[in-house]
Amino acid sequence: MTLKIAVQMDPIEAIDVAGDSTFALMLEAQARGHQLFEYHADTLALRAGKLSATGADVKVRDEAGSHFEKSENRNVQLDEYDAVLMRQDPPFDMNYITYTHMLEAIHPKTLVVNDPAEVRNAPEKLYVLQYNEFIPPTLISRDPQRLSDFRDEYGDIILKPLYGNGGAGVFRLAHGDENFASLMEMFTQSFREPFIAQQYLSDVKQGDKRIILVDGEPVGAINRVPAAGETRSNMHVGGRPEPTELTDREREICARIGPDLKKRGLIFVGIDVIGDYMTEINVTSPTGIREVKKFGGADIAALVMDAVEARRG
Repeated sequence: MTLKIAVQMDPIEAIDVAGDSTFALMLEAQARGHQLFEYHADTLALRAGKLSATGADVKVRDEAGSHFEKSENRNVQLDEYDAVLMRQDPPFDMNYITYTHMLEAIHPKTLVVNDPAEVRNAPEKLYVLQYNEFIPPTLISRDPQRLSDFRDEYGDIILKPLYGNGGAGVFRLAHGDENFASLMEMFTQSFREPFIAQQYLSDVKQGDKRIILVDGEPVGAINRVPAAGETRSNMHVGGRPEPTELTDREREICARIGPDLKKRGLIFVGIDVIGDYMTEINVTSPTGIREVKKFGGADIAALVMDAVEARRG
């Protein structure tokens, strides 16, 4: 089986091949003999129900600094492809949401991974609220009084933008911190949406675990330990990846959410767990594939491509 796979991604020129999950998927697809076409979301065009994009045929190799070769740019009709990997990074804003609407013009005739309608309906920090038994105390609001009351109740909280990503704009407000009013002013001026506040989990010092699920099944995990003096565990702000295993609690979480993920067509998903609590469900462009394999875990790129091929077979 040879598939034509289009990859909607951020510029391939700028990716870090050592840790990029999209690149891992492309390497795996190419190794199986599939054809790859790379394009940027801002080249999408929808007219009379037909969705096109401008990009290039691409070949990839696992060599930093010399990791791809591209043809001349050309315009293609995406309904002529077997699958589209929707892999551009957030923020999850109206731009991102618009592209999910456009991709619905071709899905499921052309398989979009993940299902664009379900991606739109599952923002990482809101979708998790469907599983209240597994999340820390959480408040969604932009009302300063409600947020102040929440802080008074729990003493030590995390405040962050609802649609942020990569650890940007994440603040810890410990008991007695006098920056609350200033942060409220800054957030209110910077964001039109509500904010998310969660009880601070001291277990984050031992790590924020990324668990990857493929077709609703947990297939691997890494633990991301914050740098000294940091609350955030994101690797691009100094978090350190470590090998890890799933606990009974984490298997319980996965068993609870897995069937729903599969039903929604969310093939490749990453959840974040701190201690006993799930904090996010990442469905836009999850990461962690290369780190899991580096530490001797599953070849998750192969598992994702198995799922794609099974739906196209």
